[in-house]
Amino acid sequence: MVVALARRSVVEPFLSLAGRNLRQRHWREIERTQWCSSDELRAIQQRRLADLLRFAYHNNIFYRERFEAVSATPEDIRSSEDLGRIPLLTKSDVRENAAALISKGYRREDLLEFRTGGSTGKPLSLHITEECSERRNACARRHDRWSGWEVGEPVAAVWGNPQTPRNSRARFWRWLRGPHLFLDTMEVNEASVRKFAADWRRVQPTLLFGHAHSLYLLARYVAELGLDFVRPRAIVSSSMMLLDVEREVIERVFSTRVFNRYGCEEVGLIASECERHEGMHLNFEHLIVESIGEDGLPAAPCQPGRIVVTDLLNLAMPFIRYQVEDEVTLLTSACPCGRGLPLLGKVTGRLADFLVKPDGSRVAGVSLVENTLTRVPHVEQMQIIQESICEIRLRIVPGRHFGEDERGQLMSYFSRLFGPSVTVFVDLVPNIAPAGSARKFRFCISNVRPGSGGLDG
Repeated sequence: MVVALARRSVVEPFLSLAGRNLRQRHWREIERTQWCSSDELRAIQQRRLADLLRFAYHNNIFYRERFEAVSATPEDIRSSEDLGRIPLLTKSDVRENAAALISKGYRREDLLEFRTGGSTGKPLSLHITEECSERRNACARRHDRWSGWEVGEPVAAVWGNPQTPRNSRARFWRWLRGPHLFLDTMEVNEASVRKFAADWRRVQPTLLFGHAHSLYLLARYVAELGLDFVRPRAIVSSSMMLLDVEREVIERVFSTRVFNRYGCEEVGLIASECERHEGMHLNFEHLIVESIGEDGLPAAPCQPGRIVVTDLLNLAMPFIRYQVEDEVTLLTSACPCGRGLPLLGKVTGRLADFLVKPDGSRVAGVSLVENTLTRVPHVEQMQIIQESICEIRLRIVPGRHFGEDERGQLMSYFSRLFGPSVTVFVDLVPNIAPAGSARKFRFCISNVRPGSGGLDG
C-alpha cells in the first residue's frame, strides 16, 4: 500500500502537471460537487444544458435542423423539463447522420473514436475529445472510490478484449498508474482462472471490476477450485444487468459487497451504487436522464420507462435526448449517504447468456457481440443462438452491402473460436424483435442445458 500511496500523492499530480491528462482536475471537482444540495446540482446541470444547446444550435448541422423542424431555439429550452420539445435521437439517427453530427471546429481524425456493439446488437461509431474522455474517466474514478478502492491501488478486471501495453513506454505509464490484471471473458475456463489467481497472489489487487455475468462465473470457479486467497476489498459490476441471485453468489464467495454500475459506451457512466446500496446515483453533473413512457411523455415517478440521456460533455458529437434502448426506474427518494445526486432504481434489459465451448469453457455473450459487430461491417443487427453444444445459429439483419465476404468472416470467426466440431449457420432476417412481456432484446441465447460441459449451471 506504500506504493499505492506514492502513486496517488506523487505520480497522479505529476501526470496532471506534465499535461498527460486532465483527469485529476476534473476528479477533484466532482469529488466536491457530489456533496452539493440537489438544488445546487440542478443549477450546475441547467447551466451546462444551456451551453450545450447554444453550441449545438450554432455549430452542428444535425441539431440546427432539428431545432428548426420544431420551430424552436435554445432560448425556448429553459430547463430539463423543456427538453421534450427536441425529438429523440436513435441509434439509426447516429448511424445515418455520422458526418452531420460532428460539430464545426472539430475534425473526425483528431477525435477519439469508439465502436460499440451495444446491448441491442447494433454497431455504432462515436467520437469524443480527449477532454471529454478524461471527464468520463474522472467520474468512473469517483464512483470506484465509493467501493473503498483508492487511487493507485492494483485493479483486476474480468473483461473482453483487454488492452495490454504494446511497448516499453506504454508499459512504463501503466506501471506508474498502477498494475492491472485481466481475465479475458473470451476464454473463461479452469486454466485461465488458475492463471488469473496466480497473478492475483503476486499483485494483490484491491478492486475487482467486470461484466456482471463474468464476475458470477469467476466466483463459481473460485469456489469450486478453492482459490480462497482471491479476496478483493471491493467489487464493481458493470456492462450487464446484475441479477439478484448472481449478486448473492459473488458476495458470498468473495466476502465483500458488489457495487453495481450502469452505463453505455455512447455517454459513459450513467449511474452507480454507493456504500448504502439503495439505488444507483445518477452522474448528474455530466448527464440529464429522462424516463419516457409508451406515450412518449415522462414516466410516472418510480414507474419503469425507456431511458433517454443527454450528454452535457460531448460537444464534438453531441448526444441530445439519446434513446439507450433500456428500461429504467427513476427514484424520488434521497439516499441516506447524504450525496445530492438523485437515484436510479431498477434497470431492466441487457440480459445475456454465456455460450459453452465443447471443452466446457464459457464465452460471455457481450464479448462475442463486441468482437463481431465492431469488426465485421454491414451488419445492422445480430442475435447469437446456441442451439446445442455443436450448433450455433447467427440471426443477421444485413446492411445494404452485406455479402458473402461478411458471411464468411462471421462463420470463420465463430468456427475458430468454438472449434471444428461446431457447425455455424447464418440466417438473414428482416428484423429481430424484443421478446417477452418486458420487451427485452436478448442478443445472445444459449439453449445448452446445465452440465453440458465444464462447470455446471
